[in-house]
Amino acid sequence: MQIKRITPSEYQLVAGLFDQYRVFYKQPSDIRLAENFIKERLENKESVIFLALGDDGKPAGFTQLYPLISSVRAIKNWLLNDLYVDAAYRKQGIGEALIKTAMDFAKEQGSAYVKLETAYDNYTAQSLYEAIGFKKQEPDTGYFNYRIEVSEK
Repeated sequence: MQIKRITPSEYQLVAGLFDQYRVFYKQPSDIRLAENFIKERLENKESVIFLALGDDGKPAGFTQLYPLISSVRAIKNWLLNDLYVDAAYRKQGIGEALIKTAMDFAKEQGSAYVKLETAYDNYTAQSLYEAIGFKKQEPDTGYFNYRIEVSEK
């Protein structure tokens, strides 16, 4: 297995996996949307993507990180927003290797933390995250979290 940070010109290497990731989360398959989304994130320098290539040289999994800027701390942290390993490559340590690569990247950037979220019923992912050392966070009682929908679907 090889893990590499992909460049904007390599967006197609991860587009199929990103499409599968969206389908996993109950979204309709749309490879064109996946290609455009990944391409735009990379071209606009809005995310960092690490791709795992299997021993056969084919895309096996990816993780996508988004910056979290803290004005008060004057630091850039990272949100590990997407992690996906193709079903044919699971149980080979690829997910763990991608997360550790992301953590090493964040450390090199001088970040204080990497944050992630997962579904309440995604027990497999929760076990992996906790085994690596992630801690479940209780809701922050010092601030209220608000959300507003800005577009109609």
